[in-house]
Amino acid sequence: MRPKVTIIGAGNTGSATALWLAAKNLCDIVLLDVIPGLAEGKAIDLQDAMPMLGYAATVTGTEDYKLTAHSDVLVITAGSPRKPGMTREDLAQVNAGVVSQAVVEAVKYSPEAVMIVLTNPVDALTYLAFRKSGLPKNQVLGQGGILDSARFQVLLAQELGVSVESVNAFTLGGHGDGMLPMLRQSNVCGVPLQDLIPAEKLKALVERVRNRGTEIVNLLKTGSAAFAPGAALTAMIEAILQNTHRVLPCSAYCEGEFGLSGLYFGVPVQIGRSGVERIVELPLNAEERSALEASAAKVREIISGLSAFLK
Repeated sequence: MRPKVTIIGAGNTGSATALWLAAKNLCDIVLLDVIPGLAEGKAIDLQDAMPMLGYAATVTGTEDYKLTAHSDVLVITAGSPRKPGMTREDLAQVNAGVVSQAVVEAVKYSPEAVMIVLTNPVDALTYLAFRKSGLPKNQVLGQGGILDSARFQVLLAQELGVSVESVNAFTLGGHGDGMLPMLRQSNVCGVPLQDLIPAEKLKALVERVRNRGTEIVNLLKTGSAAFAPGAALTAMIEAILQNTHRVLPCSAYCEGEFGLSGLYFGVPVQIGRSGVERIVELPLNAEERSALEASAAKVREIISGLSAFLK
């Protein structure tokens, strides 16, 4: 049997994820959305593309969670995008109810699935999904660091005039403005960034990547990033379905790693068929550790505001 992936939320990001998955021929796809007809219409459109892609994947659109049964991976993209001027704390209150309902319904029909949360603020809502689902920690993870790392790669490549394939860039921490670019571990073909880019310019690039999501929101005005988040989700799903043991920066549950406990946070994660196989720890200097703890404090602050949903 072909693997089955359910995407809950057929908006821009959910649809982009379905498109990337279909283009890679990784699985059969179920799109689910509460808006009548939305998932069905997009599923038909994507199904009609299969002959041109040369694949025979099945794409189903539905409002009924029963059709998601026996999924190998559950992806939660449902929720509202951040609007100009909206804080991540504001967004958490808007999206917590949506994520809670989606998690409870989806796990009912696919208790063995690995669950990936994309809905922002992703670290806090992945923690909420973990608590609501009752799943073991390895079966619940969030997407965030892959996207931040990719954005950093792009900006560095543009600054240096090289291919993104030549840039190795890595981030830790909470997704968004709390993330921490690991400058000492990032390089271009082994050459440290500090040897290639002046300190002030590198600092400006770090600030721009931290605010990349906000930059996109302000430009679009009525939406947020979709193509790159969908590609990041697809990389995670591929690692799960094909059991590649690939190490990717994701939001995973920490129990002592990096000195953190009791929260979901952006860390290097080895991913396989069971989900999180292990967290790969990196040595941090005093400055990096201080920045990581500050990022973790922001995530904890958002989680504390979700107490009503965690009961």
